[in-house]
Amino acid sequence: MKEFARIILHGGKDHSLKRHHPWVFSGAIKKIQGEVEEGEAVEVFSAGGEYLGTGHYQPGGSIAVRIFSFERVELNYNFWKAKISQAFAYRRALGFIENSSTNIYRLIFAEGDGLPGLVVDVYNDTAVMQCHTIGMYRIRETLAQAIVEVGAPTITAVYDKSAETLPAKAAAQATNGYLIGEATDSQVVQENNNKFTVDWVHGQKTGFFIDQRENRSLLAQYSQGKSVLNTFCYTGGFSIYSLNAGASQVHSVDSSKKAIELTDKNVELNGTADRHESFAVDTFSFLKDNPATYDIIILDPPAFAKHQNVRHNAVMGYKRLNVEGIKHIKPGGILFTFSCSQVVDRYLFNSTVMAAAIEAGRNIKIMHQLSQPADHPVSIFHPEGEYLKGLVLYVE
Repeated sequence: MKEFARIILHGGKDHSLKRHHPWVFSGAIKKIQGEVEEGEAVEVFSAGGEYLGTGHYQPGGSIAVRIFSFERVELNYNFWKAKISQAFAYRRALGFIENSSTNIYRLIFAEGDGLPGLVVDVYNDTAVMQCHTIGMYRIRETLAQAIVEVGAPTITAVYDKSAETLPAKAAAQATNGYLIGEATDSQVVQENNNKFTVDWVHGQKTGFFIDQRENRSLLAQYSQGKSVLNTFCYTGGFSIYSLNAGASQVHSVDSSKKAIELTDKNVELNGTADRHESFAVDTFSFLKDNPATYDIIILDPPAFAKHQNVRHNAVMGYKRLNVEGIKHIKPGGILFTFSCSQVVDRYLFNSTVMAAAIEAGRNIKIMHQLSQPADHPVSIFHPEGEYLKGLVLYVE
C-alpha cells in the first residue's frame, strides 16, 4: 500500500472525525509528516497516533482535508468505481434508473455520497461533472471512466464543467469539455413528463436546478385554474409544471435575458405559450412596479449569502423579498418561498419569513416545509449537506 503524507491533529481535535464528520479544519492541524502537494491524498491521525481517515488535502482555506474514507484503503480504480457503484445503486433504489418519465437526476452529491468535492448530474445519456476540489479534479478521468462503466448502457458521455467550481488558481487553468463521448451542447430531457431543453455547456451550474423536482411537483398540485408568478425563474422549471398542470396564467420573471429566452423556449416546447408571459427584469423591481396580485407566487432566489460574514445582509434581503411577495398574494393564495444559502439555517429562514409576514400585515399558515430531494442526500454525519429550505404558506 502506498505511503501517504500524514496530517497530525492537535490534542482534542479528533472528536468530529471519530463521529465520521468528513472535514478537517486547518486550525486542527498540528503538523504534516512527509511531502504533500495540493490535491493529493493524505492520511489523518490523532495526536496519539490513531488513524482517523483518508482524504484530499487542500491548503489555503478553512477546510484543509475532506475525508472520503474512514478506513485505510488502496487508492486505485476499483476503489473509486466502488464509490460510484454505491451512488448508482442508491439512485436505482430511488427509481431514477431507466425511468420513462424522468431522465434527470443527481448521481453524486459530494459529502452525501462520500465523495466530498464532487457533484455529478445526469441528463439522459450524459453525466455532467463539477469538481469543487483539486483532489477530485486530478482524478476526473478515472471518475469519468467509472461513471460510464457503472452507468452502462444508459450513460455514454461525461462532460467536465469544473472551470466554474474549482478554486480560483486551478480554475484559471481548467478547460471544460468532454472526457468521454460525443460533443453536444444540449438535449431535450424529461422530468415527471415535463419537457426541458438543458444546455450544460453554457447554462448555470450543470444546466438545470434538479434539486427543486419534488417542490415543482407539489406546486403542480395547486396550480389548476390559478394565476402564478414565478420569480428568479431561470429556465422556467416551476412555470412549466404550473402550465402543464392547468394554470390559467403564468408570469415568469428573471433579470437575465438569456434565462428568459430559455424559459420561453421551454414553454414553446411544452405547447403552453398561450397562457404564459415572461419579463426580463429584476424581481424586486417587478414586484415594486407591478400592482397585480396572484393566486400563487414562487420566490426562489439564488443564494444571498455564501459566507457567514454576509449572513445579516442576506437575511435582510430575504425579508424584503418575502414582504413584497406576501403583498402580491391574493387572499387565500399560496406562497412558495425558498433559501439555498447554506449559512442561513432552517430556523433563521423561518424566523425571517415570520418577520416578513408581520411587516406585511397578513395572517399566514404553514402548509408544507420543504427541502432538497433524496438524490441530494444528507449524510447523517454531515448535517451541513442540507442547504435547501422552503416553506409553502397559505396567505389569508
